[in-house]
Amino acid sequence: MPKKILLVEDEKHIARFVELELKHEGYEVLVAFDGREGLALASSENFDVLLLDVMLPGINGIEICRRIRTQSKVPIILLTARDAVMDRVAGLDAGADDYIVKPFAIEELLARIRTILRRVTPDEKSAESLCFRDIEIDIAAYEVSVQGTKLDLTKTEYDLLKLLIEHKNKVCTRELILTSVWGYDTDIETNVVDVYIRHLRTKLPGDMNAYIETVRGVGYVMRE
Repeated sequence: MPKKILLVEDEKHIARFVELELKHEGYEVLVAFDGREGLALASSENFDVLLLDVMLPGINGIEICRRIRTQSKVPIILLTARDAVMDRVAGLDAGADDYIVKPFAIEELLARIRTILRRVTPDEKSAESLCFRDIEIDIAAYEVSVQGTKLDLTKTEYDLLKLLIEHKNKVCTRELILTSVWGYDTDIETNVVDVYIRHLRTKLPGDMNAYIETVRGVGYVMRE
């Protein structure tokens, strides 16, 4: 069954071009041209990936992302003409899994989609669960629990936590985290990694640094 993608883009020539390219790659594509229509579709139908332009009439892409995150973990890629670090970090803080800056090459967008879909449906035949202290990851169910209480994690947060536990007692550099979780290089890896570490820390119980330790200038580690 083809993967289903929702594209929310108000510039119709861009939307049409991206839609045709995605369909050529075998994806099923629905297109919305304003924020309210996009939010309604995203809330009422099941999609494998959402592509959201940031600057939309009605409701902007970051606000759509924030609202969708209250009800779904669907992967979200933001399409933004804003190249400022804080704009991109704002999108990640709202729950986006990735972003791409306009103008972009269609090959890069397709690569980002493939990467995010691989993260959503990983090949996990080697183990059924991972444990660290009182954290348990059920790989088959794609769920994380602490002391029996399920955590509400996005897929990116899940992948990051899983990586740190797989490398427990070993320091994971920001470069390793970026390559393993996102699967490509970016010019703001420190911001991206640090944003998601902060998200994880707020969702894990207890003190902010109880599970994830910062190794200054290097990266992060979870120690037994």
